Amino acid sequence: MRYLHTMLRVGNLERSIGFYTKVLGMRVLRQRDVPDGKYTLAFVGYGEESGNTVIELTYNYGTEKYDLGSAFGHLAIEVPDVVKACNEVRSSGGKVTREPGPVKFGATMIAFVEDPDGYKIEFIERKPQ
Repeated sequence: MRYLHTMLRVGNLERSIGFYTKVLGMRVLRQRDVPDGKYTLAFVGYGEESGNTVIELTYNYGTEKYDLGSAFGHLAIEVPDVVKACNEVRSSGGKVTREPGPVKFGATMIAFVEDPDGYKIEFIERKPQ
């Protein structure tokens, strides 16, 4: 078995693709419009699906906003410098919701940012070795 992707429902596909590609540096791996089903899928990630877990962005025609509820927590992305990553998000117009700092009761540096639909993304600092 292998973990393939996480699906997020989005209210504006182009806006979400812009965030994940321009702000977080992912690539669009594939995209498919399904008019009969009234939805469009876009898969984004840092590497090919054959060897990486990716994000499936799903736009359902006519739905601009979702209630995210309280069950979903966040996505997590490893970064070499959490302060620099947050500065890049800000300079690209993104939103930092938790400033860089150590995790509560620990030493690992983390921060949180938010995508255009309100999904939280945790940056976890891991220095290159």
